Formats: sequence, C-alpha cells, structure tokens
Amino acid sequence: MGKRQVVADEEHERPFERVAAVDVAKGSGVVCTRLPDPSGGRAAEWGTVKATVRAVRAEAARLVALGIEKVTLEPASDYWRIWFYLFAAAGLDVQLVSASQARQLSGRPKTDIKDAMWLARLTEWGMLRPSFVPPAAVRALRHYARARTRMVQDRTRCWQRIEKQLEDALIKVSAVASKLTTLSVRAMLDALVEGERDPAVLAGLARGRMRARLDALAEALEGQFEDWHGEIIGMLLAEIDALTRQIGRLDLLIREQLDSIPQAWGADSDGVTGPGAGTGDSAAALPAIGRLDEIPGITAGLAASIVSETGLDMTIFPTADHLVSWAGLCPRTLQSGTRNRTGKKPGNTYLRGYLGQAAIGAAGTETFLGERYARIARRRGPAKAQVAVARSIAVIIWHLLSDRDARYIELGPDHYQHRIDRHKKTRQHIRQLQALGYQVTLTQTAA
Repeated sequence: MGKRQVVADEEHERPFERVAAVDVAKGSGVVCTRLPDPSGGRAAEWGTVKATVRAVRAEAARLVALGIEKVTLEPASDYWRIWFYLFAAAGLDVQLVSASQARQLSGRPKTDIKDAMWLARLTEWGMLRPSFVPPAAVRALRHYARARTRMVQDRTRCWQRIEKQLEDALIKVSAVASKLTTLSVRAMLDALVEGERDPAVLAGLARGRMRARLDALAEALEGQFEDWHGEIIGMLLAEIDALTRQIGRLDLLIREQLDSIPQAWGADSDGVTGPGAGTGDSAAALPAIGRLDEIPGITAGLAASIVSETGLDMTIFPTADHLVSWAGLCPRTLQSGTRNRTGKKPGNTYLRGYLGQAAIGAAGTETFLGERYARIARRRGPAKAQVAVARSIAVIIWHLLSDRDARYIELGPDHYQHRIDRHKKTRQHIRQLQALGYQVTLTQTAA
C-alpha cells in the first residue's frame, strides 16, 4: 500500500448553503436559487430575468437580500459580462466557470431551466472550479492590448494582400528587398500607385544599403502593373496608415492605463511611489513593466500585453506551475490505473502567443534563454524549444510579479557548462572510447 496523503479542500470546493446560478443567453438569463427549505430539506426557485442593467441590478439586490453566498455563471460568448460585472458590483461572490466544468448528465432533458438548476446544484456541492476574471483596471488594459494585437494582425494581412497584388503584376521586389515594410519599398509602392511605371525611376527611390542593388531592383520592378493594381494597393496602403495611427494611439492608452494601476508602480529610494516612481537612478523598485522588460526577448510593449492577461496579483496562481498551466504551456495529464497519456492542454491563447513571441526574441541572444533554446532545438526541434523557453519565461514572470523587489538575474550562456560534473563527463568519454577498442591515457593540461 502506498503512502496515504491528505489534501485539503480549496476555497471554491467547500459546500455552500445558499447559492444561485444563471444560465446566460443574449437577451435574458434563467436565475436559479437553492436555499434551505422550512421542512429541513432544500428548495430550488427559478425565474427569467432580462439582460438589461436595470433588471440585473434589481436581481442582484434580491440575491443579496436572500444572503446568497456564491453565484455561478456559465460563459456564453460575451453575454456573461453584464451579469458578472453588476453582480460583483453589488457585493455578491460571483464565479465564472468553463462549460466543460458544468456539463449536464447524459440522459437529462436539456433546457435553460434544467441547466440553471444543475449549475446551482454543482455550486452548492462545491464541484466547480472558477475561471480567472481580472479586476476592472486590468480588464481595461486587456481590452486595449487585445485591440492592439488584432490591429497589428490586420496590418500584417494588408501587407500580405499587397504582396499578392505585386505577384499578380509580375513585380518581384520582395525577392530583392528584405521586406515590404521598408521605407524604400514604401516609396516605390507610392510611386506605382501615382502612376510611375519606369523600373529605373522606381529603383532610384531606394535608400541606404538598398542603393547598392539598383540593377537587381530595376529588373525586379519590371512587370505588368495595371491601373487597377494601383487602385487596390492604394486602398491597402491607406488602411495600413490608418491602422498604424490607431496602434500608436493604443500604445499611449496602454501606458496611461498602466499608470493608473498602483500595483504596476515602482518606488524611489526614499519610498515614494506613484506613476513615475522607480524609473530614475534612485529607484528602489522598478515598475512591473520595467522588471519584465529586463527579461531577454520581452520589450516594454510586450510586457504590457503579458500583464494585461496575467494581471499583477500572483496570489491568483499559487505557484509558477499554475500560471504555466493556465497559459497552456504544459501537457495535459490523463492517468488511469497504470496507463498515463498526455494531450494538448487548452489555455489562454493570447498569453501563450505573447510568451511565444518572447521566446523567439530570446532565441537569438547570447543569454541563458538563448542557449536553452539552442540546446533543445538541436535535439527536439525549434517548435519544442519555443514552448520550453516560453515556459521558462512564464516561470520568471511569476517570480518577478510575486515579489516587487525581485529582479531578473542573467545566468549567462555558459550556465550549463558550469553545472557539468567534469569527472563524471570524463569517465563517460573514457568508457565510450574503451568500448570502441581504444586504450585511453589522460594527461592533465593547464586550465
């Protein structure tokens, strides 16, 4: 018999006496309460409530008067937000649970009323694990950061569409220039839109190092560019310029929102804190973004996006492994008896994407993370290496956000070399050579 272990219930796993649950839809929700019955048992009561601010606030006041201890919402698109925000503002303890946590029993009728009653029962028994919903200030930051991410993606799609139009016009400038987003290529595209067709004139618009390749540019710019190509590319360039302005505006809003969150502030050596504290030479504690910015592969903008997903309160994640699991950077464990399987683990796709960007950024650096990426990529490929380094970055982020005074310490690219047991490594090589039939004699040289 194996060693017995005692596992204490978490806060959300304890049973509750007075609970409520809402089966959410777009225009309304079915609210079910479960309360003690005067006869000594339990009684469920349900009703349909409109999904309007006035009606939801009135329902929240009713639940507060009933002494409801826990309210459960099952997410349905974004329709849960009005219920969560207004119930939480009324002082109710609200939890949002994944649909996978509250599946109906097979064979039961599937109606909104039955769903609400089932959610209430599961809440009463403490069988639901809540999802992470950040506080209001971080939610605003998250909306800004996600909007910026989508706009950057839209801008990239516009450049891809321009590439397709150029290929249709038989223009191969992207085979000569490093990318279409350079100032030189942009000047050539503007000239093409305005009606210039002479390859030599277009190549003459090159700047900097591209002027050394004028002949290759002129040859690549010779094609069959029609006026309708120019119309479409002109529209796409205008859309790119508009998106660039909006992205710049969002960068400013993200900085302002971070300055409004006290947990993101740093501190000067005299203990003064505030939106601008901790950034000078007398800093005692850097702001949260500054601490994350020290990690290889992470820029200030990427750090802000990461904070918008994780929040700044790491007590939500008891350990670094919880944050890694929430980001979906570890395999899913499926164990039954002696059989163990792994599978893809769902997680926060935005956070996983940001950490993946950071891992790629760190891959080419002469740092501990860069060397870790190279070591794993040689053995298991770049995809596995990216996930492994992203996981390491998530662990570092958890420690930096858990302790305001913590700072990133660079271990160096030779960190693994220092950990090698030289005598053990020597014995391994000797055994390998002896197995091949060699007689080994060692001579100690100067270090």
